[in-house]
Amino acid sequence: MIKSTTPPRKPSPKRPAAPPRAAAAFNRIAPELGELSAAALAPIAIDLPRAVALVLGALPGLTALRPAIVKQLPEHKIALLDKLELYALAAWYAHLLALPESGPGHEVKPLLDEAVALRASLLDDADDLARRGLFDKDAVDDIRAGEGHVDTANDLVALSALFNHNWPEIAGRTGATEDEVKRAGELGPKLLAALGVRQHHGADPGSDAVAADRRARAVALFVRAYEQTRRAVTYLRWDEGDAELIAPSLQKKERNGRPASE
Repeated sequence: MIKSTTPPRKPSPKRPAAPPRAAAAFNRIAPELGELSAAALAPIAIDLPRAVALVLGALPGLTALRPAIVKQLPEHKIALLDKLELYALAAWYAHLLALPESGPGHEVKPLLDEAVALRASLLDDADDLARRGLFDKDAVDDIRAGEGHVDTANDLVALSALFNHNWPEIAGRTGATEDEVKRAGELGPKLLAALGVRQHHGADPGSDAVAADRRARAVALFVRAYEQTRRAVTYLRWDEGDAELIAPSLQKKERNGRPASE
C-alpha cells in the first residue's frame, strides 16, 4: 500500500472543456464505441454533466498515483487512467449530441439571460463559501475566469457539480437552494445545445436513436475507466481510508452518506 504523510485534498469539480476539444475527444474514441457489446451497455444512472466535472477535478490526484499503480498493480490496465480525461470529454460531447434539438420557437436569449443571472448568483454564494473555507478558492476563481456564452454554459455545469459535491457540508450554510443547483446542471447543457455547438464543432447528431446509443456507449467507456481506476485507488489507499476522497463516487450522496435518487 502507498503511504503518505500529507492528507489528500478533496477534489473540486471543474468545468468541461470547450466544445471543440470535447468534439475532438469524441472523434478520437469513436472507433471504440462500435467495439462495445450490448452487454456492456446499461441505463445511464448518473448525472452525466456532474460526473464529468467531478472526474476532471479528481484527475490531478489520480495522476499523482499513477507510478504507484504501475508499480504495485502491474496487471492493472493503466491505459484506462491515461485515457480517462479523453473518455470524460467524449462522454460529455456525446451527451450534447443526444440533447433534444431546439425548435424555432426556442430562442437563445431567454436561456442566456437566465444562465447569466444564475451563474452570477451561484458565484456570489460560492465566493462566500470559499471565504469561509468550505469551497476551494482556486476552483471558484477558475470558474469565475470564464468568458463568453459557451463558458457561461460550462460554468453552470461546474457550479452545479461543485455545490452538489459539497452539499452535505454546506446545506443550511448557503443562500443557494437545491433547486437552483439542479437548474444550473440542466441549463448549462441546454444552453450549449441552443448555441449550436454541435453544428459548429462536430458530428451530425443523427436520429434520436443513434444519438442515444452513441451516448450510452461513450458513457459506458467513461464509467468503466473511472470505476477501474477507483478500484486501484481503493487498493493503494486502503490503510489510509481516503480512497473515496481521492476518487469520489459518481453517485450523488445525501447528508447521511447514502446515494441520492437522481
